Amino acid sequence: MEESKQVKHIAIIMDGNRRFAQKQGLDKVRGHDSGAKKLGEVIEWCLEYRIKELTLYTFSMQNFSREKREVDTLLNLFRKHFEKLKDDNKISKNRIRVRVIGRIHMFPEDLQRSIYEIMEKTKTHDNLTINFAMAYGGREEIVDAVRKIAEDVKFGSINITNIDSIDEKMFASKLYLNSDPEIVIRTGGDKRTSNFLPWQTIYSEWFFTTSLWPEFSKEEFVKILDEFNSRERRFGK
Repeated sequence: MEESKQVKHIAIIMDGNRRFAQKQGLDKVRGHDSGAKKLGEVIEWCLEYRIKELTLYTFSMQNFSREKREVDTLLNLFRKHFEKLKDDNKISKNRIRVRVIGRIHMFPEDLQRSIYEIMEKTKTHDNLTINFAMAYGGREEIVDAVRKIAEDVKFGSINITNIDSIDEKMFASKLYLNSDPEIVIRTGGDKRTSNFLPWQTIYSEWFFTTSLWPEFSKEEFVKILDEFNSRERRFGK
C-alpha cells in the first residue's frame, strides 16, 4: 500500500479479549494480557504509516460494574503498563505523547499518580499521540463539558449576555478530546458504538471486523487504510 496521506487519527474499540481467552481454553481475564500485547503491535503500525493520533477505548464507565476479580486484574494491568511506559525508550525515541481521557479521579490514587506522571513526561512529544479512554463514556464526556461551561459562566469566564459565544467550537474545547478521528475500528464482531466518542465521530468512517482484538492483523489494518482512501467522504453534503 502507498503511504496514507489522509489518515491522521484512528480510534479503536478493542473488543474481544475475554472471548479470545475462552477460545484458547484459558481463564477469561488472561485475554487482557494478549490484548495489551496486540496494542504494542498496533502502535508500531501507526508509527510505520505515520498516523498522528490513536484513541483507544480502554476502560469504559460501564466496565466498573464487571466482577471485582476482572476489574482488579485490569487495574493491575494498567498499573504495570503505565509504570513501564515511564521508562520505555520507545516512547522518547519515537516522541510518543501519552494521554488519558475520562474520569481519572475514579481510579485508585497510585494509578492516578502513574497516569499523571506519564502525561507530564510526554506532554511535549509530537510524533504520535495515544489517547487512552479510561473511566470513559461518551455521554459522561458531554455532561462533563456542560458542567465546565456552567462553571465558566458562574465564575465569569463566559459572558452570559453573549450566549452566541457558546458554539460548537467552544463546546468541543471543553471535551476530553478535541480531535475527530477519520477512522473508527471495532474488533470482535459487534456492530454498535457503545458510548464511544459520540461527538467526535459524527463524520468518521466506521469499520467493523469479526477478528477478536488479539487476533487483529496488520493485513486487516492496511486493508482498512486502503478502503478509507477509496471512500468518498461527503460530510453530510
